[in-house]
Amino acid sequence: MSTTSTYIQVTELDEEDQPVFHRSFLIKGSSDVIPPSQLVQHVVPEAKQSVLLLNGVREQYTLVDNHNIPSILHDGEILVKVVAIGLNPIDWKAPAFNFGIPALPWINGRDLAGVVVKTSAANGSSRLRVGDIVLVPSTDYRDIRKAAFQEYAIATHFNAARVPSSTCIHASASLGVAFVAAVLALGVSLGLDFTSCASGPNLVDVLGKISPGDIPEDIREECLLSSAQGERLTKGEWIAVWGASTTTGYITLQLAKMAGLKVICVADVARHGAKLLDAGADLLVDRHDTKRAVEIIKGVTGGKLRYAMDIVGKETATLLQETLDVTAHPHLLGLTGLPKERDARIRYHTVPIKLFHTAPTVGESMVLWLEELLQSGTLRLPEIIRAKGGLGGINAALETLRQGTASGKRIVVGLEENSDA
Repeated sequence: MSTTSTYIQVTELDEEDQPVFHRSFLIKGSSDVIPPSQLVQHVVPEAKQSVLLLNGVREQYTLVDNHNIPSILHDGEILVKVVAIGLNPIDWKAPAFNFGIPALPWINGRDLAGVVVKTSAANGSSRLRVGDIVLVPSTDYRDIRKAAFQEYAIATHFNAARVPSSTCIHASASLGVAFVAAVLALGVSLGLDFTSCASGPNLVDVLGKISPGDIPEDIREECLLSSAQGERLTKGEWIAVWGASTTTGYITLQLAKMAGLKVICVADVARHGAKLLDAGADLLVDRHDTKRAVEIIKGVTGGKLRYAMDIVGKETATLLQETLDVTAHPHLLGLTGLPKERDARIRYHTVPIKLFHTAPTVGESMVLWLEELLQSGTLRLPEIIRAKGGLGGINAALETLRQGTASGKRIVVGLEENSDA
């Protein structure tokens, strides 16, 4: 199978039954199919690369052409030639509101997909080799080598998932961080067991084999909060997801249904209801009348809701708080914020995102599962919009994302196309 470089507004998923992880690329303007080995030979020797640098808060990114290619520094690391970049809200919010920026100038970007062009001499994984196509959720934002807004990026073998030939590489670039957030939210913060879901992990058990001292102190409590059996989300339970049409919400819905949960999806039903129903939503609640939304959730669950997840912000998390049964040790997870005024009877959660890159056994169990979900076609990927211009087009694409006109879709920028195409 080949991947063409033609720009289209929405990329359809490639259809191919053969479950292989190595693919060739059809370079624009040529009829020659270039195998990964030859592609690697062409890209490795370059001494410099293009990157997008953030030079100041509340500034646009600046394209720089003479930046050093990042080096492999530790065993188990790989060098990836970036082919596609998935854009996330944090990519424009971080510079706009001055958070998540370790230093200036800096390189941002959380989601990428590309081809492995180099591995460490003592690579501890037989899974990955030069020429593999991988998707990488870059959760380790403090390591500039791992940022997505550059032509080459470093990843660790336990944070990279191989992309099968049945999956469009651009679509795969939209998936990583949303998948990581959804799995950690459900599987760690709320304790859901995924072992019945296409060989998924039981992350509570995985964490139980790690010394608490090896878990970063700032997420240690969160990682252990739902380990008790009585606190864990289990098959047959209701969970309400506010912001279900977001990429993370869409992935959360699918994983929750795989595990046998009943899912209430709060979203713009007119725009996104059909997609959410098709993915298995048990109940759709329109977000526009928030008071009525709260009443519907409480009515359907008989006032006994124990688990809720918000993906929008503090205000909607506060609304979800009202739907919970405070007499039953309920749990509320806020992906982007939690209520300012809290109830002592509710257990509040944030996603321990850094667990993915600080705990190798956790990260590897997640990417292995993602590989299986992609290969089997069990997981539906987000609908994407392909943006033009390569690295130089990211500023404009982020403005589209900021304006909200790509609601329910993920914007992906391809780097293998000519920037002026």
